[in-house]
Amino acid sequence: MPVAAVATGYGGRLTVDLAALKRNWQALDKVSTGALTGAVVKADAYGTGIVQASRALYQAGARFFFGATPDEAVAVRAALPEDAHIFVLDGLFPGAAPLYVGERLMPVLSSLPMLEEWLQACIARNEALPAALHFDTGMNRLGFRLNEASIVRRMIDQLGYAPQMIMSHLACADQPNHEKNRTQLALFTSVMAQFPGVPASLANSAGLMTGRENHFQMVRPGIALYGGRAVTGRRNPMSPVVTLEAPILQVKDAKTGESVGYGATQTLARDSRLAIVALGYADGFFRSLSSSNQRGGGRVVVRDKYAPVTGRVSMDTIIVDITELEEVPVPGEMVEILGANISVDDQADVANTIGYEVLTSLKGRYSRHYVDSGTTT
Repeated sequence: MPVAAVATGYGGRLTVDLAALKRNWQALDKVSTGALTGAVVKADAYGTGIVQASRALYQAGARFFFGATPDEAVAVRAALPEDAHIFVLDGLFPGAAPLYVGERLMPVLSSLPMLEEWLQACIARNEALPAALHFDTGMNRLGFRLNEASIVRRMIDQLGYAPQMIMSHLACADQPNHEKNRTQLALFTSVMAQFPGVPASLANSAGLMTGRENHFQMVRPGIALYGGRAVTGRRNPMSPVVTLEAPILQVKDAKTGESVGYGATQTLARDSRLAIVALGYADGFFRSLSSSNQRGGGRVVVRDKYAPVTGRVSMDTIIVDITELEEVPVPGEMVEILGANISVDDQADVANTIGYEVLTSLKGRYSRHYVDSGTTT
């Protein structure tokens, strides 16, 4: 007997608005007038799809792209025209120089061994292969130590090598008044002085949005492109890019005093109507969005009304209270998880995390659709 075809399209639906993504890049490009505006597309373009997002950003005007890994950078290279410039934020992986050269990728070099290997590749090819230099100004993440700047300077001067860019990364840019922002800016300026004439880049989304002194020659927005909140305590001006919907599987009535979900952590205080929705933590809806008798959880939108999550989030389902709805929804009806009414940051705040994690967790069992200027693919 032949195996039956597997049915698809019955679960959740993730819609990515590429037109909104383009608008967000263009809006940030206007803010950063005088500096080139790049686009950070790491982590599958923050969960939106690295190939589709990169193409949309290129159409919007972006020419400089930042992936984290060589694999991500290779995917962007294959998707874009030859005039796209692609940086690898994780730097040069040992032994990977031939790949970078062949794919025309630029490593963001952050250690002396990385620099040594890249310069050896330059010597072998008798060519000044482009790369950026990343200095750690206070995160203790990737980057040359500040006291290594003179060593880096000496190594590149010996070969007459000029890097494409000097970079660093702000640790607290989402908090504009944090003292560390001023400290890092001062330290970065001191590094720049040791590499005169080399273009510089410091600002992420928040740095771009909070101070022109951070712009230098290139800005590198990430979260703001995808509609997430970049600056704490301020209204988010960016257009939402992602809509996530999931279908109702069942509607049932439950009585006062009955418990809901695993662990019986929530007991109903009234007769209630519950909707079971086909979405769970396996789909990126965090278990920390669960509700109990002690605390509220996440919420969704059913027929334009907010409905709270009731009980624990399961692997495959959530239960929401729809008692307040005037009309009873039917199985198959879609519920908004993220979208016009619930932002990635709304869910993140309840889950005690950040919008970045919400977006990059969108790898669930749902179909993906891309919308651009009214067309859907």
